[in-house]
Amino acid sequence: MALTASRGLYLYIEMLTTALSDEIVTDDEASILKVLAIALGVSPFDVGDAMDVARGIDPSPIADATEYSQHHIGDATTYQSALVAALDDEVITEDEWAILEQLRTLLGIQSDQHALIEESIRSMSESDANGERRLKRLERFNTVCPYF
Repeated sequence: MALTASRGLYLYIEMLTTALSDEIVTDDEASILKVLAIALGVSPFDVGDAMDVARGIDPSPIADATEYSQHHIGDATTYQSALVAALDDEVITEDEWAILEQLRTLLGIQSDQHALIEESIRSMSESDANGERRLKRLERFNTVCPYF
């Protein structure tokens, strides 16, 4: 089944390309990619085909990416979901940082939006079993990969 061009598919293929830059998709990257596929509306049936596009095996259905570069409602939530997925495993790896950085750039997440997302994660931590660990990882993430 051929992939249908969409903003979600475009963003997902870009994240796959970032994840594949070292030719390996780690378990941590796979976790973020799974969350992103859901958040971006990429069907589980299309994930394999998207991977083939990211690997350069198949041609991309995205002819002109400029139409997908506009900011959309829900972008901040998508970024927050990916950030939480990265924070919830043991360590945020350099590969995960690269995915998050690329996602933040593609979605056009501004510093004020990032600050609101962080505040949301902090407020969630009070009622979440993983909250305290997540906050420690968030502090490490901000130290290693600060928002400029």
